[in-house]
Amino acid sequence: MTNDLAGFAEFVEANLAGLMRYGHALTGNPHDAADLVQTVLEKIGSRWSSVQRKTTDPVAYVRRSMANAHISRWRKHRRENLVADLPETRGTPPVDPLEHEPLWRALKDLPPRQRAVIVLRYYEGLSEAEIADSLGVSAGTVKSQASKALATLRTRLGDDDPDSEGRATI
Repeated sequence: MTNDLAGFAEFVEANLAGLMRYGHALTGNPHDAADLVQTVLEKIGSRWSSVQRKTTDPVAYVRRSMANAHISRWRKHRRENLVADLPETRGTPPVDPLEHEPLWRALKDLPPRQRAVIVLRYYEGLSEAEIADSLGVSAGTVKSQASKALATLRTRLGDDDPDSEGRATI
């Protein structure tokens, strides 16, 4: 058991920065990213030996778990809660330095699965097969989600010509 904990600690130490960046790209802000990473690592840490037996790539397993947890959280919290009185506001929240970047805003507005596909493809540099494996979907789903996401990003960023040089940057 101690060996499993040591192995898990080494895994977290080696991969935490990348998982935090991935979480930030998925959630849109560093605070939710930290919560997402912590939640997923708590669950995976309690069954680390079984995770190691089931998969040859624990990082992909954690990414998939993060994407699934983010989508589940989004589904739970997207419902509107009506209240009689408006909550009091305290000060101004800290401003995300990327908040006014057009690409970042357009990426944040994508549905969670499309955002996950785009982040895994262009931020993490994974292939379609790796993304499909990481998210637990078919390669065709990855292709269709990427196509829809890129079309949405092009529209929001004003790139009407799909053959333009901007295609490679999105």
